[in-house]
Amino acid sequence: MDPRGAKHLRTGWRRATGGPHRKNLRTTAAGVVSATLVAGTALGFAPTAQAAPNPVRFVDIAGDGGTVLKANVVTPAGAGGTDRFPLLVMPTSWGLPQVEYLAQAQKLADSGYVVVTYNVRGFWQSGGEIEVAGPPDVADASKVIDWALAHTPADAGHIGMAGVSYGAGISLLAAAHDKRIKAVASLSGWADLIGSIYAGRTQHLQAAALLDGASVVTGRQSAELRQTFDDFYGSNLAKEPELIAWGKKRSAATYADRINENGAAIMLANAWGDSVFPPNQYADFYEKLTGPKRLEMRPGDHATAELTGLFGLPNDVWKDTRRWFDHYLRGEDNGIDREQPVRLKSRSSGGYEGYPDWKSVAATDRKIALGGTTTIRANVNSGADGGVVFLSSILDQVAQLPPMASIPLLPRRWAAVWQSQKSATAQQVRGTTTLHTTLTSTKESGTLVAYLYDVGPLGLGKLVTHAPYTFHGRTPGKPFGVDLELYSTAYDVPAGHRLALVVDTVDPLYIEHNPSGAQLTFSSPANDPSYVSVPLREQ
Repeated sequence: MDPRGAKHLRTGWRRATGGPHRKNLRTTAAGVVSATLVAGTALGFAPTAQAAPNPVRFVDIAGDGGTVLKANVVTPAGAGGTDRFPLLVMPTSWGLPQVEYLAQAQKLADSGYVVVTYNVRGFWQSGGEIEVAGPPDVADASKVIDWALAHTPADAGHIGMAGVSYGAGISLLAAAHDKRIKAVASLSGWADLIGSIYAGRTQHLQAAALLDGASVVTGRQSAELRQTFDDFYGSNLAKEPELIAWGKKRSAATYADRINENGAAIMLANAWGDSVFPPNQYADFYEKLTGPKRLEMRPGDHATAELTGLFGLPNDVWKDTRRWFDHYLRGEDNGIDREQPVRLKSRSSGGYEGYPDWKSVAATDRKIALGGTTTIRANVNSGADGGVVFLSSILDQVAQLPPMASIPLLPRRWAAVWQSQKSATAQQVRGTTTLHTTLTSTKESGTLVAYLYDVGPLGLGKLVTHAPYTFHGRTPGKPFGVDLELYSTAYDVPAGHRLALVVDTVDPLYIEHNPSGAQLTFSSPANDPSYVSVPLREQ
């Protein structure tokens, strides 16, 4: 590792952890980075161990400004002469090598595609520095298309892009800037970078530390990226406008009009528990698209829904990705354009649900009144948490064990708690829960985290969803309204259970902005009552 990179990593995490009460973050972040790299290594070797009937070439491609991009090319077996095939370009995920997609590239080549996968600039053996989907990365995608049209039997009229995570974000941005791209599959990516790692005006600490650590170990950070991380950890409000502008430049939502004008068919897939790119921002972006589109949401965390497919195993996400391209690039009448375009899989049950659009996911809302006046003290973790980046949602995915808390035992000095009545029937939570309340703080800045729990007969709460909220510049002692969207989800609450809303001020997932000794008071004025609105599927 570059000693300067190691120094930056230590400095960034030291600033982020903010003191002895968060020492375990370093262990968590380091462990997750290590797991990521182990997975990347496995992905690098697993596909090559399989039979490779289609020709594979490892090539160098000159990207923007002549930067060398390491790539591999897979063509259909027997391709030659004047044959032309649809082209798929696949940028790699953050921190993973160019062979990441080799198993899927083989399958796609079997179906008649020319597939070019490349290591994005700044990572592994590719040249340049990490630009975080900046203009050079977008230009690189077009350069790779240019190269493929000149050096492979690719059809210039049938071009698509696909990717997981970082590759997903770059693919969407490329579709906004290159009219030749006719279809995109964006898997576990982002459309709004600020809405992902700075949602609720709160730094998503563990997610940023994961990205920071992986990029130090596997790539070369640009000076701009290093400064952005440092400003992010440092909570410098003077730098907030720059951070937001930096993120908007790298967000497909900023260019939604261009994507619509270019007309590419866009498939978006994400996991309910994605701790790097939460599902809300994808759903919001989906609603802005006017061309052919599809939205798929499943249980899991960041990129875990796609993982088995990277090993060449059967996988629903990759199956639908291939069907998407088969229809919009090859013209195959496979019916995907006639299916309900919004496809959801609940965290609690095995079947898929189809909806005509995102707003139809929730048929009704259940409002739970948050009456009375409650005051909590800040700076102490009450025991209600959103879990650990990556690990908690994976556990929920494979064993339906989300983060839990004993609701009766939560200390009311540090946590505000409201509970509903027991429900006589099962409640299928679908979509985005919203919180509305009136808040009075003793300080001008602060952070709260809201959690919605499914509470069983013994008082054990299973986390349904949560979200952070940070405020600055408020007049101490003066009430103000708070409206907060919790992360979208699909979760089935059994009959006889209650729903509980818990609000506290500290969660290891986030940087909190509560001055020492701060107190937060939640009230419900008669002319503006407080409530939490829970979206429910039609029973």
